[in-house]
Amino acid sequence: MNDLQYQIALTLLPGIGDISGKKFVQYCGSAEAIFKETRKSLEKISGLREASIDAICNPKEYLNRAEEEIGYIEKNGIQPLFFLDSEYPRRLLQCEDGPMMLYYKGKADLNANRVVAIVGTRNITDYGKENCNQLVEELKDDNVLIVSGLAYGVDTCAHTASVKNGIPTVGVMGCGMQQIYPDPNKKLASDMVEQGGGILTEYMSGTPPERENFPRRNRIIAGMADAVIVIQSALKGGSLI
Repeated sequence: MNDLQYQIALTLLPGIGDISGKKFVQYCGSAEAIFKETRKSLEKISGLREASIDAICNPKEYLNRAEEEIGYIEKNGIQPLFFLDSEYPRRLLQCEDGPMMLYYKGKADLNANRVVAIVGTRNITDYGKENCNQLVEELKDDNVLIVSGLAYGVDTCAHTASVKNGIPTVGVMGCGMQQIYPDPNKKLASDMVEQGGGILTEYMSGTPPERENFPRRNRIIAGMADAVIVIQSALKGGSLI
């Protein structure tokens, strides 16, 4: 059993989120070390709940699910990125609630020297498209990585313009890798990967694109980037989260 299996299993435990999970890993030394601790030792760790301790001491279902996920990512050419890995987006480490684990398919360097996020409304206007296309075109010689959310509207415009101008672009999804959402962006996502970009998610395979996932993924888009550009948004739009 390798450490990756323990790392994935850790993300499945009840009562342990990204903030507390990272703290426990740093306290114990590794994800595997958490599962090797005795109940008595676990009970001494501040903030570790009884339900979490029970799960750590009886981890079979979580380790089995993690093993399934490892099979899936190996079969589909997906790279797991634990927060301690060198290829994990280092800017995200400045975010307390950055994900413990990310799943990545692509060729772009997530730690590029310059990372710009371009986001906005799904209901982009012609004026918005013109501005988005012009902005991306002007960035083509600046050695940047462009990040967005692969959604309709501004996201699609930003990714499409990036591919057109030969700029690597990464889409951060609100679902597992088993599904490109929205469906019409399957070809775009494939082009992004093929042309040196990629797709990224914190969600394991089988996770559907549920409504609450998208505000959560926004913290990844913002946390990965040096600058976030909002092209257009309603006053209560998701881009303003």
